[in-house]
Amino acid sequence: MGTDVSSRTFTREDRQRYRERMQRCMDALGTMLVEDSFSFPRQQMGLEIELNLVDGACRPAMANSEVLEKIDDPSFTLELGQHNLEVNVPPRALAGNETLDLERELVSTLASADDKAHDAGTSIVMIGVLPTLRQEHFERRWLSNQPRYAVLNDRILAERGEEVALSISGELSPLPGRTGEKLAGYAESIMPEAACTSVQLHLQVAPDDFAAHWNAAQALAGVQVAIAANSPFLLGRALWHETRIPLFLQATDTRTQELKNQGVRPRVWFGERWITSIFDLFEENVRYFPALLPETGDEDPLDVLGSGGTPSLTELRLHNGTVWRWNRPVYDVVDGVPHLRVENRVLPAGPTVLDTMANAAFFYGAQRALTTSERPLWSQMSFHAAEENLYAGSRHGMGAQLYWPGIGWVPPDELVLRRLLPLAHEGLRDCGVSDEARERYLGVIEARCLARRTGSQWQRETVAMLEERGADRDTALSAMLARYVELMHGGEPVHTWPVTP
Repeated sequence: MGTDVSSRTFTREDRQRYRERMQRCMDALGTMLVEDSFSFPRQQMGLEIELNLVDGACRPAMANSEVLEKIDDPSFTLELGQHNLEVNVPPRALAGNETLDLERELVSTLASADDKAHDAGTSIVMIGVLPTLRQEHFERRWLSNQPRYAVLNDRILAERGEEVALSISGELSPLPGRTGEKLAGYAESIMPEAACTSVQLHLQVAPDDFAAHWNAAQALAGVQVAIAANSPFLLGRALWHETRIPLFLQATDTRTQELKNQGVRPRVWFGERWITSIFDLFEENVRYFPALLPETGDEDPLDVLGSGGTPSLTELRLHNGTVWRWNRPVYDVVDGVPHLRVENRVLPAGPTVLDTMANAAFFYGAQRALTTSERPLWSQMSFHAAEENLYAGSRHGMGAQLYWPGIGWVPPDELVLRRLLPLAHEGLRDCGVSDEARERYLGVIEARCLARRTGSQWQRETVAMLEERGADRDTALSAMLARYVELMHGGEPVHTWPVTP
C-alpha cells in the first residue's frame, strides 16, 4: 500500500507546501529525463502478490500481525486489512531460466509461510476476492495496525463526505435459468479495498521506451483480466468474473455523485490517452488529483540534482501511491541510482503459482512484442476501445467480446490463440527467456484458452454444482473455497481442476 506516513492531522499550509514541493519534483524529473540520468543495465522484472488469511472454516482470519511475526521473513509485509499479507519478490533479470527459478522459490516461500500461518490457526489463500467475506468484515476496526492505513481511510472518507457506496450488477447467476445477481450497499470504511487482492508485475524500462511499454500494457489490460479472472463472488453474490476491478474503483472513490456527474476523474483510473513520455502520467497525477497525504520531506529535489546527487522525489512518489492507475508509472532509487518501472496492476492473485507465472510470462512477452512492432498498435486503436476492453473482460471473462485492430470484435480466447500467443512467444525470445520457460508458461496460457477455464469459471461452476445438490450460498462458498485451497496447494494450473464436491 505504499510509503508510511505520520498520523498527524494535515493543515492548509501542509497542502500548499506539498503542492509547491511536487512542482519542484516535476521540474527535477523533467531535467533528469532530458539529461538521461536513469539506469538501465538490463531488463528486470519484479513481482508482488497480495494474500488472504482464512481460519479453519474458510472465513477471513483477522490475524496478519501475528502471522507476520511467525513467518519472520522481510519479503512479507502487512496490507490494508487484517486478513491480508503481501509477499514481495526482489527484482531479477527476465532472461534465461530466471522465471523457472522464481517459480520454485515462490512455491517454497509460500509453502513455508503457510506452515507458519497454521501455527496461528490460519491458512494462506491466493485469490482475487475472498468469497467468504461478509459485511461485518468491512468495518474500520479491521484495518491493519499501521498509521498509513488509518490516515488514508480517514482522508478518503473526508474527501468524499459520505460512506463508501458499493453498486455492482452481475450478468449471470451461477445456476442456469436464474437472473443476474446484484450488490448495492454502503461501507463505513475503505475496507472493501482489502477484498481486492492482486498480483502486481513490475518491469524496469529505459526512459525512451517507457511510453511504448505503458501503451502496450494498457492495450493488453482487457485481455489479461479476461483470461485470468479469479474474482466472481463478493458478499455472497455472483457478480463480474473479475469483480475486483469495479470494487477497487468504488472502495477508494473520493467523488460524490455530483462530482461524478461533472466528469471528475476517479483515483482508480485507466487514464484517458496514449502517452509519449512517463512525464505525461506524473503531470496528470499532479494536475487532476489533490493530495490525500500531504506530508513533505526535507529534501529539495532541485538542490540535490544541482549538486550532482539523485533526488528521491519523495512527495511525487507519495502522491503517485494515492492514484491507483491500472498501469502505474514508478520512479525509484536503488543504491543511489534512479530507474523507471511500469507496474501492471490488473491481475488477480492466484489461483496457483504456476498460473501466476504463466500470466506474467504472457504479459511480458506480448508487451515486448507490441513495443517492437513496426506500426504501434495504439496508432490503430482508440484509447477508449482499450478501456472498454478492460471492463468487458472483467465483466464477462472468457465470454467477453473484445475489440482488436485488424480483427474487430473477438472472444479473448480466440484473440490469444490466433494473435497474441505467437506474439508472446516472439517477445519472450527477444527478452532472452529460455525455451524451457517460454514453453512451460505459454503452454499453460494456451491450454487455459482451449479449455476456456479460468479461476472465476471454476469457482462459479463449483458453487453452481453445490447449490444444485441442495447447499445454500454460504455453505457452497465455504465448501468451494476449501476445495480451492486444496487444489491451490496442489499446484496444478486451474484449467486442469475438476469440478467435484
